Amino acid sequence: MFFSGTKWVAEATICTKQMKREERRMGKRSVKKAKREEKKKRRERRRNEKRGNQMKRMCERKKYKTDLEDQDIMGAFLDKPKMEKHNAQGQGNGLRYGLSSMQGWRVEMEDAHTAVIGLPSGLESWSFFAVYDGHAGSQVAKYCCEHLLDHITNNQDFKGSSGAPSVENVKNGIRTGFLEIDEHMRVMSEKKHGADRSGSTAVGVLISPQHTYFINCGDSRGLLCRNRKVHFFTQDHKPSNPLEKERIQNAGGSVMIQRVNGSLAVSRALGDFDYKCVHGKGPTEQLVSPEPEVHDIERSEEDDQFIILACDGIWDVMGNEELCDFVRSRLEVTDDLEKVCNEVVDTCLYKGSRDNMSVILICFPNAPKVSPEAVKKEAELDKYLECRVEEIIKKQGEGVPDLVHVMRTLASENIPSLPPGGELASKRNVIEAVYNRLNPYKNDDTDSASTDDMW
Repeated sequence: MFFSGTKWVAEATICTKQMKREERRMGKRSVKKAKREEKKKRRERRRNEKRGNQMKRMCERKKYKTDLEDQDIMGAFLDKPKMEKHNAQGQGNGLRYGLSSMQGWRVEMEDAHTAVIGLPSGLESWSFFAVYDGHAGSQVAKYCCEHLLDHITNNQDFKGSSGAPSVENVKNGIRTGFLEIDEHMRVMSEKKHGADRSGSTAVGVLISPQHTYFINCGDSRGLLCRNRKVHFFTQDHKPSNPLEKERIQNAGGSVMIQRVNGSLAVSRALGDFDYKCVHGKGPTEQLVSPEPEVHDIERSEEDDQFIILACDGIWDVMGNEELCDFVRSRLEVTDDLEKVCNEVVDTCLYKGSRDNMSVILICFPNAPKVSPEAVKKEAELDKYLECRVEEIIKKQGEGVPDLVHVMRTLASENIPSLPPGGELASKRNVIEAVYNRLNPYKNDDTDSASTDDMW
C-alpha cells in the first residue's frame, strides 16, 4: 500500500527499491566472483611456483651431474693407469702384514696408510693399521697417517686411570682422538686462510692381545675373516643412509644424487671443513661428521685368520665375500703378503676400478697356509691359459688378433679353477705375458687403457 498521492510516484519508488536490491545482489555476486577469480589465480601461482622449483631442482641436479662428469672427462683421469706400486711388509706381536697402493687411473695419488707394530707408552703388544682415502687433495690423508695414532693414544679418555686401558677407554679415546685431530687441522687450515679444502676417510684396526677394535669414518672398509668366512665388516658412511641423511638435513643441507649438497660422496670424513661450518651445531652434527664408528671384537686365536683394510677403489668392484675368498685362495699359493696385495689391486684395476687403490692385509697365526695341492692347481691353470692363448692366436690365421680379442674369447669360455672372487681378471697378467712373448714385435696399443670394459 502506497500513500504518495499519485500512482506514478508509487511505481517509481517500487522500481527504485527493486533496482537497489538488484544492485546489492549483483554486488554480492561480483564480490564472490572476484574472490573466486583471486583464489583461482593464487592456486595457479602456487602451481607455477611448484613447477618452477621442480625445474630448478632438475636443472641443479643436471648441473651437478654435468659438473661431475666434466670433472672426470676434463682431467680427473689419466690416459693410461699408473701401475707402479708402493709396497711394505712386516711382522710382530704374532701378526704378519703386507700392503700395496697404486695410483691407477687418477691424476694424483691421494691415499695414505699407517702400519705400526708395537705402540709406545707400555703398549708394546698392541698394533695399529689404517688406510686413508683422500679427496680434493692429499694433505689431510698424509697428516692423519703421521699423527692420528698419537692423538688417539695420548688423550686422557684413552689412558683412563692406571694400568692398561679398558675397552670403554679405548673406544672413547679413539673417538676423542678423531675429534681432536680434526679440530687441530681446522685451526691449521684457518691459519692458512682456508687454503686446504681436502678431506679423507679413514678405516683402521687397533689390535690388543685380547681385542680387535675396528675404526671407520667414511666409505673405506675393513673386514675380519674368521673360520674361512666374513665374520665382521664396517658399514660405509654414505649420505643416502637414513641416519646420515637425517643429520645432514638437520644441519640445513640436502642429499642430491647421493651426495652431500650434490657434491661430496661421503657423509663422514676428516677435513672437508667447508661442510663443517653450521653455526649452533657441534662437530658431530655438521653436514660432514669426523666421528668414527668403533667396534670391539674379542680375538679368537683358533678362528681368526686375517683382516683386510681397503679404500673404496677396491670395494667399488669387489664385494666382501669376493675379496675374502680371493685373498684366502691367494694365501694358499703364496706366503708373500706383498704379492697377495699386489694381486688384489691389479685384479681390481682389470675389473674396472678407476680410483686410487690401497689395501693392507693383516694375518693372524691361523691364517691359511700354502697348500701343495693349491700350488699344483694354480700351475695347471696358468699352463692351460698359456695353451689357450696360443690356440686363439693360431686360429686367427692371417694376422695376429689383438689382446682385447684374446681376453674376450677367454671370458666367454667356462675355465675351471679360476681364483674365486678374482675370476679371469686375476689372470690378466699371465695372459698378457704369454701374448707379449708370442708377439714381441707387435705394436699393440690395446693395453690396460682399452680393456677395462671387457669384464
